[in-house]
Amino acid sequence: MNDIRRTILWVIFGFSMVLLWDRWQIHNGKPATFFPDPVTQSAASASPAAAPTPPAAAPTPAAATDDSAATPAAAPAPEAPAVAHERVTLTTDVFRLTFDNQGGSLVGAELLHHQGSQDDPQPFVLLEDDSKHVYVAQTGLIGGAFPNHKTFMHVVPGPRELGEGDNELTLRFESPDLGGVKLVKTYTLQRGDYAIGVRHEVVNTGSAPVTPQLYLQLVRDGNQPDGAVPFYSTFTGPAVYTSAKKFQKITFKEIKEKKVDIPAESTDGYIAMVQHYFATAWLLPEGTPRQLHVNAADIGSAAPDCCYRVQAITPVGELAPGQAKAVDARLFAGPQVEKTLENLAPGLELIKDYGYLTILAKPLYWLLDKIHSVVGNWGWSIVGLVLLLKLAFYWLNAKAYSSMAKMKALNPRIQEMRTRLKDKPQQMQQEMMKIYREEKVNPLGGCLPIAIQIPVFIALYWVLLSSVEMRHAPWIGWVSDLSTKDPYFILPILMTLSTLLQTALNPAPPDPMQAKMMWIMPLAFSFMFFMFPAGLVLYWLTNNLLSIAQQWVINTRMGVPPRLHLPKFR
Repeated sequence: MNDIRRTILWVIFGFSMVLLWDRWQIHNGKPATFFPDPVTQSAASASPAAAPTPPAAAPTPAAATDDSAATPAAAPAPEAPAVAHERVTLTTDVFRLTFDNQGGSLVGAELLHHQGSQDDPQPFVLLEDDSKHVYVAQTGLIGGAFPNHKTFMHVVPGPRELGEGDNELTLRFESPDLGGVKLVKTYTLQRGDYAIGVRHEVVNTGSAPVTPQLYLQLVRDGNQPDGAVPFYSTFTGPAVYTSAKKFQKITFKEIKEKKVDIPAESTDGYIAMVQHYFATAWLLPEGTPRQLHVNAADIGSAAPDCCYRVQAITPVGELAPGQAKAVDARLFAGPQVEKTLENLAPGLELIKDYGYLTILAKPLYWLLDKIHSVVGNWGWSIVGLVLLLKLAFYWLNAKAYSSMAKMKALNPRIQEMRTRLKDKPQQMQQEMMKIYREEKVNPLGGCLPIAIQIPVFIALYWVLLSSVEMRHAPWIGWVSDLSTKDPYFILPILMTLSTLLQTALNPAPPDPMQAKMMWIMPLAFSFMFFMFPAGLVLYWLTNNLLSIAQQWVINTRMGVPPRLHLPKFR
């Protein structure tokens, strides 16, 4: 009986595997192996030009640009192009951009002033469209069977490279007449500018009024950018800014679980895609009404976990026959340089994310940038900033170290009392508090001033982690990139030694377990820094060395000679 059951189970298991394999074939765009679908086959064999004419009724905005929608009205099949499918490359002093004449979309962006990595001299790739990654900027019209990002467009001939002495380069796409509407899209690139002007001219070529809407969207896969470091977390994903809810980051998980909570409409702000150090953003003029959407979009890409979309839809207005209207927008695609972002749009600098301590981080970055304008090296700027912070907190630190010095002076008396009353813990506690009162020592006096400084140093941590200026910035000798780990671990080793020295200078807690933890915790914390960016380690090392120097001076002035309290782990 058991053999029969086992046989039946194996048959069911084998049949299930056959069905799964069949569905996998279909998922990858191949014909069904065992159960061909005649409807699918006929649809696949049909010519794109033979797709049924979309109905005149306007689709809903979200469905109209949903690449996964099945109806022709939601995503009309691209018409047979009058010209061959082609990609056009434009080069300026800061960009090498690749445009696709299908929709006139921006499908590639290389930033010429930023290397791919310290070991890769090739320009950093921000936008791309291949089997590994999808990250593109698209626009089009909805409200009818109008030109959209799937429509093949004619490329107007013109220069493709910013000439010497030129300050402007343009690229123009013209769509065929679709649904009585023609779309002309013009990109304008300026010398030294990461913001691209994009003009959409909409012309009613039909015999009846039309009311199209323009959508602007950023589409990308849900994977971390190449070269992401797993030892510290930075945000990758869509972001929306409005005056109503300010800056909002949306995780890919929230999109999958349909937990996105953004304003449905706005007349200001921007939509963006953010990653470590770089971002893209669509900017419309202030006061322009727009609908906002963040959702998943299946575009049939071979890239893994594709894709997610942030979208803004703005009305073009009613166009009478022969009438034309233009909608101007800007597309930012570049590094998160705070001063540049502030000048482009209100709130755009927030894509450089400092977290909850922005109110402290922004003035710290301002001060760091001012120091750099004087010394010209970001490594020495970090050293200078820590020195200024130490001066600003000198009296707080002095109070903390004075309290520690008093505790150190009382330590022999405390130890004698603990030995004498080791079998009477309650009396021991009362006697200890009596000693503290008599000598006017606050046991927490050394902790509170340091605790007040913690938010400042956390904010500085985020400044150093978020600033693209640190990327590939050299300091001295072997430290050629402050944004990556020390290749020889010299800075982490020095930081660990300085942390141990600082611990040894502090009086050991009376409790043996606390004394052990006082050594174990800093040591474990220091080892975390072996994989942290060299700029962050330099900041901690400088802070440690200045703290040791200050503690040494204060102890000496108070008549408490510096002494190393080595651990006793027996």
